[in-house]
Amino acid sequence: MSNTPVRVVSIHYTLTNDQGEVIDSSRESAPLAYLEGAQNIIPGLEKELIKMAVGESRKVSVSPEEGYGVHDANLVQQVPLAAFQGVDKVEAGMQFQANTEHGPQMIVVTAVSDTLATIDANHPLAGQTLHFDVEIMEVRDASEEELAHGHVHGPGGHHHH
Repeated sequence: MSNTPVRVVSIHYTLTNDQGEVIDSSRESAPLAYLEGAQNIIPGLEKELIKMAVGESRKVSVSPEEGYGVHDANLVQQVPLAAFQGVDKVEAGMQFQANTEHGPQMIVVTAVSDTLATIDANHPLAGQTLHFDVEIMEVRDASEEELAHGHVHGPGGHHHH
């Protein structure tokens, strides 16, 4: 273990897909702050950001393997519509949070028949190459509390309720 202080890095980013469509951006709001090495962001982006200095901008492409994973066909399954208790009409595109043995997981309904819904538990960005246009806004040493909690506190970070 090195004695290099863990840093909190604040970035502005715009994320686009292969078609150039904007998926997400911090430009209209506060920069995103993350704790280096705490898996707060996807590994393929973090390993590029470590090489950058404050004020530097870079375009970074991240493969699915270093992003949200490859699309896993095993995570696509059919379930009876009866499994959706309390939902009047299950429709393609709906998102639900399912409790799995790996903790809460977002699922998306991709198709619906008379009795079955096809659900996909892959991350919505699984299998996609992600293109970030990223700029480092600020870098500071993490506080002891942030290190203990594994995430950033304050502006752009995590808020405890």
